Amino acid sequence: MPTSSLAPEVIEIWFRAVDVTGVFCAAVIGAKLARERRFDAVGFATLAVISALGGGMTRDVLLQQIPVAFTDPFYLGGALLGATVAFFWRLESKWTNRMITVADALCLGCWAATGAQKTLALGLGVLPAMMMGLTTAVGGSIIRDVMVGKIPKIFGGANLYATPAATSAVIMVVFFKLNMPVLGMALSIIAALIFVLLAQWRGWVLPEALDLSINLTPRQFRQLLRLRDTKPQDSKDTNPVTKDKNTSGSD
Repeated sequence: MPTSSLAPEVIEIWFRAVDVTGVFCAAVIGAKLARERRFDAVGFATLAVISALGGGMTRDVLLQQIPVAFTDPFYLGGALLGATVAFFWRLESKWTNRMITVADALCLGCWAATGAQKTLALGLGVLPAMMMGLTTAVGGSIIRDVMVGKIPKIFGGANLYATPAATSAVIMVVFFKLNMPVLGMALSIIAALIFVLLAQWRGWVLPEALDLSINLTPRQFRQLLRLRDTKPQDSKDTNPVTKDKNTSGSD
């Protein structure tokens, strides 16, 4: 088989492997939350599947397509495998958490790029592509946290996660427009990995809203209105030309 025909297949298999690996890791993260809440096996499976596949399923439903999780058994199987592993093992060692973080960062970029690419391929614009990229990347974690009564971490107080996903979506959009989607996918994954690891290492977070306020009492507001109304009259009275005319008329 010629190399030119083999390369796209190899690249597709590699991206799919990264995607399914991300599904597994996201499922482990969701199942670890189920362990913290002392859920049973059904709770483990539910949180794992939602965490791993919720974003992609939401994207496909919004794009009026059959979710990939329903057509490719590796996705649902990877999510259930992650739930099973986390159900029997605590997975709380330092190196285990590091490996999960790296794999999660890889799949973050892959999912953001995939969501943006699918949206652009359907003929939609840049902003919908950005939104679908973010939905694919972080939608599952949002649904998971809401299901257990938590405020999603991407809303603040945690290291950057949605921002790297948005960066990956932007990269994918640019390279899709340049007709180089494969390169865009690869760069999106690498950018998300570097961004997430730096955010974890340096503790990067987005700034909170500024606490600025304007204190104006009703009396002060009325004074400002009076000042505005009296300005034209004052300027008219102080006009030297008008003053001279008035003076000459009185003589």
